[in-house]
Amino acid sequence: SFEHDQASDTRGRGIGHWTEKPARRSPASRRHVSARPRIGSGMGTASMQKSWRKACGAIKDSTTVSLAKVNSGRDHLKDLDVAVVKATSHVERPPKDRHLAKIVSARSRTEVSHCVHALARRLSNTSNWVVALKALVVIHRALREGDGGAFREELLSHGRRRGHALQMSSFKDDSGHLAWDCSAWVRTYALFLEERLECFAVLRYDVEAERLRAPAPAAEGQTPHTKAQGRTRGLGKDDLLEQLPALQQLLFRLVGCQA
Repeated sequence: SFEHDQASDTRGRGIGHWTEKPARRSPASRRHVSARPRIGSGMGTASMQKSWRKACGAIKDSTTVSLAKVNSGRDHLKDLDVAVVKATSHVERPPKDRHLAKIVSARSRTEVSHCVHALARRLSNTSNWVVALKALVVIHRALREGDGGAFREELLSHGRRRGHALQMSSFKDDSGHLAWDCSAWVRTYALFLEERLECFAVLRYDVEAERLRAPAPAAEGQTPHTKAQGRTRGLGKDDLLEQLPALQQLLFRLVGCQA
């Protein structure tokens, strides 16, 4: 029977059969075992790297906010520094409205210049696509909703003195596939904003911020216009030929952002 055979085997081989060490594997077999892929190890490593980057980003933001509170001289400039850092944090969410409102509400030349310098410094010091993209969004919103003329002039002046704040042709975040793809979009978005400033330098008005004028009253016996007319409709052919290349280039950059 099975029990009889098992007992005989135990008596024949002794108790050492149950306690003896297993045979040692050859080096070749050990290499074969160690070469087996570990299931899920790649996913775990990627998740750890992402968590680590988020933690590092949070620490950087907290440190930068603390430094801004200490280094800024005046209280209102200190608030602007903190608003810039918080609006361009490493968190993958759009800038919060309360931080944007603080930046957009800058009116004096000193405040606008301080905001532009803080945003330019933020762009030049980061290699994180989230921070770069949020900084560009803040600049775009400031041009549209803030004192656009002051922000435009300060950005152009900053470019003449220290190099263009929106010059990001070499920007890249190689921390992952998504970061790599988003880096290309950041560069394209920066080109659009830079072209918008250049277009303003040629046209002397901001196309995006330009309000369509109310239609002129129709003369007696004419059909009234139902559409408002943009500024370019009233240009002569010489002015139109001068401004058209700048408008075409701006349109080209805009289409590039949508591609």
